[in-house]
Amino acid sequence: MFERFRKKTPASPVPPPARLPSRLDSLADGDYQLMVESASDYAIMLLDPSGVVLSWNDGARRMKGFELEEVIGQHVSMFYPSELLERDAPAIELATAAREGRFADEGWRVRKDGSRFWANVVITRLLLPNGQLRGFSKITRDISERRRQDELLRLSEERFRLLVEGVKDYAIFMLDPAGYIVSWNTGAQQTKGYEASEIIGQHFSVFYPPEVAARGWPQEELEIAVREGRMEDEGWRVRKDGSRFWASVVITKLVDANGRHRGFGKVTRDLTERRRVAALEDEGRRITTFLAMLGHELRNPLAPISNGLALLERNRATSDALRPTLQMMGRQLTQLTRLVDDLLDVGRITSGKIHLESEPVQLREVVVQGLESVQPLVAARQHAIEVDVGSADPWVLGDRARLVQVLSNLLHNAAKFTPSGGRIQIRLAQHGDRAELSVRDNGPGIAESHLAKVFELFGQGDQDIARPHGGLGLGLSLVRRIVVLHGGEVSLFSRGIPGEGAEFVVRLPTIQAPLPDTARTDEPDDAQRVLVVDDNLDAAASMSALVEVLGYPTLTVHDGPSAVEAIKTNRLGVVILDIGLPGFSGIEVVRRVRVEMAHAPTFIAVSGYAEQSGFETPLESVFHAHMTKPVDIERLADLLKSLLGVPRLTLAS
Repeated sequence: MFERFRKKTPASPVPPPARLPSRLDSLADGDYQLMVESASDYAIMLLDPSGVVLSWNDGARRMKGFELEEVIGQHVSMFYPSELLERDAPAIELATAAREGRFADEGWRVRKDGSRFWANVVITRLLLPNGQLRGFSKITRDISERRRQDELLRLSEERFRLLVEGVKDYAIFMLDPAGYIVSWNTGAQQTKGYEASEIIGQHFSVFYPPEVAARGWPQEELEIAVREGRMEDEGWRVRKDGSRFWASVVITKLVDANGRHRGFGKVTRDLTERRRVAALEDEGRRITTFLAMLGHELRNPLAPISNGLALLERNRATSDALRPTLQMMGRQLTQLTRLVDDLLDVGRITSGKIHLESEPVQLREVVVQGLESVQPLVAARQHAIEVDVGSADPWVLGDRARLVQVLSNLLHNAAKFTPSGGRIQIRLAQHGDRAELSVRDNGPGIAESHLAKVFELFGQGDQDIARPHGGLGLGLSLVRRIVVLHGGEVSLFSRGIPGEGAEFVVRLPTIQAPLPDTARTDEPDDAQRVLVVDDNLDAAASMSALVEVLGYPTLTVHDGPSAVEAIKTNRLGVVILDIGLPGFSGIEVVRRVRVEMAHAPTFIAVSGYAEQSGFETPLESVFHAHMTKPVDIERLADLLKSLLGVPRLTLAS
């Protein structure tokens, strides 16, 4: 094609534009020539009727890179890329200009170095006085930068459109200045239920409940946005189907480059689920706080009752006829204490405030203590218990009391649901680095449909209104939560066939057995006196009597200042101290004593709160030990023996 154009090129040099006859002669004259040459931002050239270049200005040289002698006599097609040449674009453009007088276009053109630029081209037909075609003027402008900016703007608008359309969690739409909807994204469709064709052109007040719209709140929102630049709100909104949802709304005033108000941008998010969860969490916190206070209030009366029963059971003068009654009262007190503990444990675990000790624990001892805790219930229901530990002696890292609680709850569950005269099996084994503790019974078992629910909070399985087995449905939930906190897992196996029962298997990571402690010796302190401090008079009196039954002399006071004075004026080995005291707290008692005395006694905290994290100061940083009301008598005896030695006080029976 290019060769076809070259064949039309004259063999002799083309005469300069000044020699062109008639109209072309006048175009090349004086002022016009000066104007053309000074137009450095435009490539201006003259073409003969076949498209051969006859003139070349400085703007053309700058834009296209060719010198005058390189282009004069060449065909204009030399500036076109190959794809346009294949379409015969140069000939088509000249033919259009010749026919219509003018041709205008934008497209790629080629420089001397082969690089491309985006050009705005205008080709104008030039005629002789007799109307004969004499040639063309061609003006080219490099608009590559403008095109790049336009393309960037187009891409930016496209990205913004894709962003807005792609967001599904937010309803994003625009309003005109009067509040009528002019755009609608996918998130708006999903949130509110309207198709774009249904809602565009409607007033946005359609999304407000009738009582809200009636008081003019939609219009007030727009007025606030106009005045402040934006408006943010939360409240009920209405979907197409009439259902309501809780929405977070932001309305933003939109202005153009001249500051004129053009409308509003409105972003809405459905927060119904988040609001429901927040309400549940708030309710959960209130319940947890209530349970903690309830436990504290229940423990205060339980403490003196427990202490009194312990005194009566240890008193040799107690009538044999009363002992069965005392034992019955003890069992019921233990059950009541267990229920209170379970309630508080649930609150602590669900709120993440449970405190676990971390020490080596021998699971054989856990088995022994767990059996002791449920022995009264097992005996009452005449169950046979089989224990198989074999040669296994696994140790784990954890909280001994909590692990005993796990086994106790499993055994209590088995004993409660297995008919009288049933069989309960306990097995302890070790497989690799995991200890396995299982409890199996031969009761009615658990239906397959309920296997996944037994570990849920307050899960009760199938019980009718008579509730033959009682309980709050907390035990197994606590088992799973405590085991998980120890890095283990608990599984349940049952086919729901009466007589085959159910088996619970607890697996825990093991550790190496610790070396025996040979350094500790029991060297009794000369001062074995114990000070009991409690503002509850009954609790203080019963605790004092209990300590004396254990063989240690006591003193009793009932407030913080009296406690400090008694400690400073008496030789004491241990102070059993309530936390909440008149005057100042038990923690403040310890601080003052340690500041004022060179050798302070050992302090044991006794509180109605089992949850140490509920105190501003961690109890373990202040006290040697912390016991919860009602106190575990055996633990108290062990603590006093370890701190004061073997008791030398003997009470007359």
